Amino acid sequence: MITFTSALIVLIIGYIIYGSYVNRIFGPDDRKTPALTKADGIDYIPLPTWKIFMIQFLNIAGLGPIFGAIMGAQFGTASYLWIVFGTIFAGAVHDFFSGTLSLRHGGESLPEIIGRFLGTTTRKVMCVFTLILMILVGAVFVSGPAELLAGMTPDWMNAIFWIVVIFLYYILATILPVDKIIGKIYPLFAIALLFMAGGILVMLYVKNPELPEIWNCFGTKYEKNPIFPMMFISIACGAISGFHATQSPLMARCMTNERHCRPIFYGAMVAEGVVALIWAAAATCFFQENGIIDQLTGRAYSGAAVATSISKEWLGTFGGILAILGIVAAPITSGDTALRSARLIAADFLHIDQKPVSKRLLICIPLFLLTSGVLIYSLSDADGFKIIWRYFAWCNQTLSVFTLWAITVYLVRSRKNFYIALIPALLMTSVCSTYICIAPEGLSLPKEISYAIGGACVLIALVWFIIWYRRNSNIR
Repeated sequence: MITFTSALIVLIIGYIIYGSYVNRIFGPDDRKTPALTKADGIDYIPLPTWKIFMIQFLNIAGLGPIFGAIMGAQFGTASYLWIVFGTIFAGAVHDFFSGTLSLRHGGESLPEIIGRFLGTTTRKVMCVFTLILMILVGAVFVSGPAELLAGMTPDWMNAIFWIVVIFLYYILATILPVDKIIGKIYPLFAIALLFMAGGILVMLYVKNPELPEIWNCFGTKYEKNPIFPMMFISIACGAISGFHATQSPLMARCMTNERHCRPIFYGAMVAEGVVALIWAAAATCFFQENGIIDQLTGRAYSGAAVATSISKEWLGTFGGILAILGIVAAPITSGDTALRSARLIAADFLHIDQKPVSKRLLICIPLFLLTSGVLIYSLSDADGFKIIWRYFAWCNQTLSVFTLWAITVYLVRSRKNFYIALIPALLMTSVCSTYICIAPEGLSLPKEISYAIGGACVLIALVWFIIWYRRNSNIR
């Protein structure tokens, strides 16, 4: 428990010290925000700071800090290190600047921000790439909560029933003004998610399990895949996730003061890191007691099975129900805002005003049809969901690479410390390029060759950046 407790403390200290430093680099001021200058009653709506934090936290939470952390726990204490240092130095910086840059540029969506700093061609590519990612999120974040709800309700309310219900909710949340559904129910769901994490945290200290310590164990007997890059992809939302950068602009359109950026953007990511750390520790305890193979089915435990079992056993019936509701709410509330973000991305790219409901439907109908198609495929094939999830995971982290490089260029042009984004950008470039080489759904190359290609990609990116930096003498 010493390593776990230390990691928890470091996360909090990281928010206080490094979060303050990053905030000073940005330099918030008292200029009017898009919520005030572009208020439209649909997407640009001023909201209280506490509510924006809750919405941002729930938007970015998804399945990652729970299911991703549970699966990442198989890598032992290495997962603690990635969650802590990934959150402080990569994920929170990534989320913070994707939100603040949107705030400074009229509430722009992520592809517009990336294009502003990486060029028009990149903007077009990122628009298509991000829309695909949002559709994948909308699809993959339906099945998990639908299965959990089906297990808690009568037989006739099966997974298909809940998929339909959740998808209908997605439609309403995507089209209606942000304060009608999202602004009202998200804070309640966020409280349930935080209660769940708090309850599990308390029980960790009550049970006081013998968790692996950093000086005794770096990985566990359950580990089958190489830590690098598999762990960095498995634990995405709990450390860094490109998806988060698509959500920050949603809240940038609702903020009334730039000085609230640190608690909203940096703080929400740290809060998610805390949740991921708690679940990684709880899952480690579970795997120590039960192994990773379910003796009844002969298959590896799923994230949902582990989370449900821990919640019910550790928190009792009532606490377990609240915890499971938190687990269900997290992916659902990321799925709907993913589709809402997709609507805004398409609207920004095509310059379509979103105030008239007819123009919102003009974009939403194709989005819903495409998402339905992906969802149907995932249900029609036995491995459909797994395949979609794997590609989502890689696309998700690849998006973070482009976002970090855009932030790096912004900091260079602003004559500010660009190393805070450059180093994470190089790391994630290595992670994504190596993963696509080594992964079964990628090129399935040997580990040594994959590492060599990943290293070469980092070297090329670094040389390219240095050449660009030297040519732009006016920003040196």
